[in-house]
Amino acid sequence: MTLFLQNARLIDPERLTETPGNLLIEAGRIVALGDIAVPEGAEVIDCAGKCLAPGIVDLGVKIGEPGERHKESFRTAGRAAAAGGVTTVIARPDTLPAIDTPESLEFATRRAAEAPVRIRHMAALTKGRDGREMTEIGFLMDAGAVAFTDAEAVTTDAKVLSRAFTYARALGAMVVGHPQEPGLSHGAAVTSGKFASLRGLPGVSPMAERIGLERDLALVEMTGVRYHADQITSAASLPALARAKAAGLDVTAGVSIHHLTLNEFDVGEYRTFFKMTPPLRSEEDRLAAVQAVADGLIDVICSMHTPADEESKRLPFEQAASGAVGLETLLPAALRLYHAGALSLPQLFRAMALNPAKRLGLAQGRLAEGAPADLVLFDPDAPFVLDRFTLHSKSKNTPFDGTRMEGKVLATFVAGVQVYPHNEK
Repeated sequence: MTLFLQNARLIDPERLTETPGNLLIEAGRIVALGDIAVPEGAEVIDCAGKCLAPGIVDLGVKIGEPGERHKESFRTAGRAAAAGGVTTVIARPDTLPAIDTPESLEFATRRAAEAPVRIRHMAALTKGRDGREMTEIGFLMDAGAVAFTDAEAVTTDAKVLSRAFTYARALGAMVVGHPQEPGLSHGAAVTSGKFASLRGLPGVSPMAERIGLERDLALVEMTGVRYHADQITSAASLPALARAKAAGLDVTAGVSIHHLTLNEFDVGEYRTFFKMTPPLRSEEDRLAAVQAVADGLIDVICSMHTPADEESKRLPFEQAASGAVGLETLLPAALRLYHAGALSLPQLFRAMALNPAKRLGLAQGRLAEGAPADLVLFDPDAPFVLDRFTLHSKSKNTPFDGTRMEGKVLATFVAGVQVYPHNEK
């Protein structure tokens, strides 16, 4: 099928440009774009001057299969992703049981086929994510694993971790770490400080993140492994990251959209939908993270989509589950940074689409000839009030419930096929 998208505002994260133009799709790929004429026989879609960008590549999404399908299934996560302009989901292995064998990975891959978007999987770095014995990294790569991580289960044994890093380096695998010092962060619910003390909540210093990052970076320097820090959320961690990059280490870093748009005071009167891992930081840390994204020091913006059922959130703050859903709210939340003048649209899509795709060796994330036609058409200025019960995710634990937001997805395309239609409501 030949599809012609005309009168679009083309957002190019590679060239960091916004230009008016058209885009032509054939056989699931972009074949031409810019000031081009409509070919004979093509299906035409008028974009009406709205933004057309590469589909988002969301690195670090939790899906509840296997084991927690009541929180999120591949089908509901896929629908939520399509509605949010996410065309490629990179799923975490923190399932029950963990995705730590080729058999469990193949099961998840088969189940993911029912989703309307692309879903790729990370596998566990250690068996059971318990930090004692590395997984069969080579076999898991053969089965389709795009990276290896124990997610929030931080390995405390540096010798085990160094061996896993060395093995991953030999196979060319990428490791995704969660920079935290587990002893300091154990049992913490918020970031330490005056607010935590006034609320009587157990806190953790942002230094726990820096200590964990410094440990991981030392092991990266020792082994030469490709490494990605899933979330860098504090200003104290940024100099270590900058030094590692300046030294030529193969290191990148991400940050969740919640840590870029919310701060510790949003917890307010013990609002459990704002309980995250790591916890929300100070406004100074938030601004430092935003600037790091603008400067390219932090490479990736992700949703860190973590579904949690009502029962696990309707608990005292200290006992409530951490995390929030974010597949559908990633783009409108990110557009807060655009409307505030902190980041341009090409910068946003560099961090949400181009950089995660490049880091994982995927062809997606580009608005260029020959690239897969995974696209999102959106109106960055359309206002709406978010109602969490309208979300496609099974779990509704979003911190943005009742929030006035700007930016609506009008259409999502995967390989040139429209998987999310324009919604008039």
